[in-house]
Amino acid sequence: MRTANNNQQEDTWGAIGIGAMIVFISLILVAAVASAVIIQTAEKLQQNAQTAGDDTSDELSGKLAIMQGFVDNNADYVLYVRLAAGSDTIIPETISWQLYCDAGIGYEDSAGAFGAAQVGLQSQSAFSGEAEMTTQFAYKILIAAATCDATAVAGGSAALYIHVESGGTTFETLVIESDDAGSSVI
Repeated sequence: MRTANNNQQEDTWGAIGIGAMIVFISLILVAAVASAVIIQTAEKLQQNAQTAGDDTSDELSGKLAIMQGFVDNNADYVLYVRLAAGSDTIIPETISWQLYCDAGIGYEDSAGAFGAAQVGLQSQSAFSGEAEMTTQFAYKILIAAATCDATAVAGGSAALYIHVESGGTTFETLVIESDDAGSSVI
């Protein structure tokens, strides 16, 4: 006949096993919480990067690149431009400009007067009133200045900013050595 031996030493093995299981489950829970935090942070960073990329794309995808500029017969400026690489179609009415003349002469802007009538294909002699500008063609635009026209600024310079609504801004310094028609300003 066998006798049962119930001593304390045999009972401690079960307690150690339960303790190890509790520690193991705790580690799994901590790992799950940590992975959730890492995933949430990664998603937030991805969203921020996507927003920054979209904003940068919008700024660059609606911008004019100025190739050359001249004084016309009325002392206004004719600029030969292309849409920047990757640009979307631009409607001329969404373009505005600002001119800052040398000290003492002044400042002016397009004040809503810029439109399709001041845009034409570079290959045509007259401003044809283009309804939209695309990347496949080069264009000429007329900056009809009053305060900062070539006669007022001759021998000096003017800072020109061309803004595209929901797009980018192009900056160019116009150096006007002469107000004679055909004189280069860039």
